[in-house]
Amino acid sequence: MTKPLRRMSLTPDLVALCHRDLDDPGPDGLWTAFTDAQYRELAESLDRESHGAPLWIFAYGSLIWKPEFEAIDKRRATAFGWHRSFCLHINRWRGSHEQPGLMMALERGGRCDGVIYRLPDDDRVAQIERMLRREVSAVENRDAVRWLNVATQDGPCRALGFWAGATGERIVSRQPLSDVARILARACGHFGSGAEYLYNTVSHLETFGIRDRNLWRLQHLVADEIRLLHGIGQAPAG
Repeated sequence: MTKPLRRMSLTPDLVALCHRDLDDPGPDGLWTAFTDAQYRELAESLDRESHGAPLWIFAYGSLIWKPEFEAIDKRRATAFGWHRSFCLHINRWRGSHEQPGLMMALERGGRCDGVIYRLPDDDRVAQIERMLRREVSAVENRDAVRWLNVATQDGPCRALGFWAGATGERIVSRQPLSDVARILARACGHFGSGAEYLYNTVSHLETFGIRDRNLWRLQHLVADEIRLLHGIGQAPAG
């Protein structure tokens, strides 16, 4: 049975205070961009690796609330041995060079409750390529696209995940939630703010009955940080 939705401390009004209209600065030149041919080659390779079985995508963050791909089925799923982490340092999208931000990835350990979406069987390569273009812009991050074993009410399943086990200088692990909150309350890019990203993720997880303890604590901290930045009193308890 789905639990009733709880009232979040991070509200749309607080999120709106973090928004700024910014232009896309473009790639910083530090990474090797995928070519059209490489995107198609990777998409075809992943399709072959599915061995003709139904192709599922594991969503744990923005893919839940903004998938931008066609799906013919969806269901709750759990990836054991992984957990959500705001560990991906960014200076574009939801951050800037002046105020870098953080995005979520999957890091080793624990469990991650999310949603799997099934792609249509007759257009899989094009759908995979569409997701690759959204999720992975640099050749150096190719290994962050991987197959995950997930558990569902209908049994085990193999699903494609993005930003799982990523390594490199962009990954900043084990930051205290208070530090993450200070970054998310301030960072904004041409895609929107870090606070907006967190709000949408937490609120949409709630609609699926998924409650990530760390994210729930983090949205409280980000709300407090935004109020502090804008001189707003604390919201009443309740």
